[in-house]
Formats: sequence, C-alpha cells, structure tokens
Amino acid sequence: MGWVTEALRQSRGDAKQHHDAAITRLQAEYKRLQNRIDTMYLDKLDGRIEGAFFDQKSSQWRREQELLLCSIEEHQSANQTYMEEGVRLLELTQRAHSLFQRQEPREKRRLLNFLLSNCSWKDGELIPVFRQPFDMLAHANFAHIQMRQSITSPTVDFENWLPGLDSN
Repeated sequence: MGWVTEALRQSRGDAKQHHDAAITRLQAEYKRLQNRIDTMYLDKLDGRIEGAFFDQKSSQWRREQELLLCSIEEHQSANQTYMEEGVRLLELTQRAHSLFQRQEPREKRRLLNFLLSNCSWKDGELIPVFRQPFDMLAHANFAHIQMRQSITSPTVDFENWLPGLDSN
C-alpha cells in the first residue's frame, strides 16, 4: 500500500503539471480572444468596421471563450480530484476481500470475470491469469513479495513497481 501510495503521489505531480500547463494555455487563448473583442469594439466606435460585423465576430469569439472556460473548469476539477479518487481507490482495495466475501455469488462471478481470464488448475492449485491492468499489479505485488523475502530488513522500500518494464 505504501509504495502504491507513493507512486500515486508521484504520478499526481505529473498530472498536475499537465493540467496546469493546459490551464495556462487555455487562459492565454481566452485572453487573446478578449483582446480581439476589445480592439474590434474600438474599431467599431471609430467607424472602421460596421456594427453587424462586430456583432457577428464578437458573438463567435464569445462562444469560443465559453468553450475555453468549460475546458479550464474540467482541468481544474480533474486536478483537484485526482489524488482524492486515487486514495479512495486504494482504501477500497484494502477492503476488497471483505467486500467480496459479502457479495452474492452472481456479483462475485461478475467481478472475477472482470479481473481474470483463462484460469486453470495445476497440481491442485488455481493458476490465475489476470486481465490488464490487473496483471501488472499482480506481477508487481509478486516481485515485491519476492524482494521482501530475499532481504532481511523489513524497512526496504520497493521502488521499481513495474520491474523489467519501461513505464516511460
């Protein structure tokens, strides 16, 4: 749980940078459109353009500004809820076993069909085959357990949560 939480925090930083950059770009575009409207209004007052043309173009640019504001709001909302949803998901995974035990058999089957594919029995043992992305999590968990068993120190952190894979 600790290393997944840390990975979530690190990826949140990347996501936050992405959202911040997008917000900055969208705000600049909004300001550019507002400058056009303001300049065109002065041209209308000075008689360089006709009122109908001003009305048409300013209406078009204001619609574009509304779309930009919606996009900015979406990025701000996604930026704020990213960590909260990740933490809630981790809390849910900690309770997954007890929640699974309380479900009706039909719901258990649906969840297993969602997580697993082509499981088999070998030497009296179930061999699970996970669907993506659960296969990566199972692989990382297995590697983490092996590493913990090979190292005597209980405080070693598992830094490479996708061993052998280039996650970039």
